[in-house]
Amino acid sequence: MRPRGSRREVFVWYTMRVSGLMLFVLALAHFSILHFIYDPGAQTADFIASQRWNQFFWRAFDWLLLMNVLLHGFLGVRTVVVDYIHRPAWRDFTLLLLYTTAVLLLIIGTQVILTLPSATAAQ
Repeated sequence: MRPRGSRREVFVWYTMRVSGLMLFVLALAHFSILHFIYDPGAQTADFIASQRWNQFFWRAFDWLLLMNVLLHGFLGVRTVVVDYIHRPAWRDFTLLLLYTTAVLLLIIGTQVILTLPSATAAQ
């Protein structure tokens, strides 16, 4: 089915498809790495700090997964709000609340990933 509507709606439609595909790949990679490559029984907090969060690649991977989850989730909620809240004032207020929450969570998530303690910093 081809998307219809304004350019914004078409952009959101395509973004949802791309982010859904990215989520599938990133989540499958995350699950495979943490449950098949490494032994889940041996994954302690020390393992995570020394092996995963001590490397830029894994921090970037975790950040990309987190941002993609937030983007996909908030665009999904946006679609529900636009479809089911018919009064323009309520819809605008709800979308403003949604966008504000999304930006705050994106900032907090980025701050957490950037400021995670590494094994070298703890020593």
